[in-house]
Amino acid sequence: MILNTTRFGSVQIDNDRIITFAKGLLGFGEFTRYALLQPDDDSYFFWLQSIDAMDLAFVVTDPRLFVSSYRVPFKREQMESLDLESLDDAEVYVIVNKHEDVLTGNLQGPLVINIATRIGQQLVLSDRRFTTRVPLVELSVPAEAVPA
Repeated sequence: MILNTTRFGSVQIDNDRIITFAKGLLGFGEFTRYALLQPDDDSYFFWLQSIDAMDLAFVVTDPRLFVSSYRVPFKREQMESLDLESLDDAEVYVIVNKHEDVLTGNLQGPLVINIATRIGQQLVLSDRRFTTRVPLVELSVPAEAVPA
């Protein structure tokens, strides 16, 4: 399948790489099909590109790369709805946003994807240890010229 995206131009996506979020993502419930685009082999950040809206894409990352203690507490019904037997069968991502000069991750609303079935779900965690704006990376601020 060829996607004609607004950010990346034409992108070839294999149908078996499409991720379905049956309930959509928070605030975007009508868009349920996405593809994970990797800018390059060494990137820590990916694009979750909507298949249904070519101008809709989210920057996502694996939160454990930045917050090693992060674990998603799963309930039995959540595992069943994703058809997961083990957490080892899932990938976890968080949506990344820029807040001032910091990239933050929404660790309260992780995206969990069954690797085998490509079914995903955005969870809303009640655990308040993590917020929707956990700092991940501080962006470099250009140095200002100082008079001599």
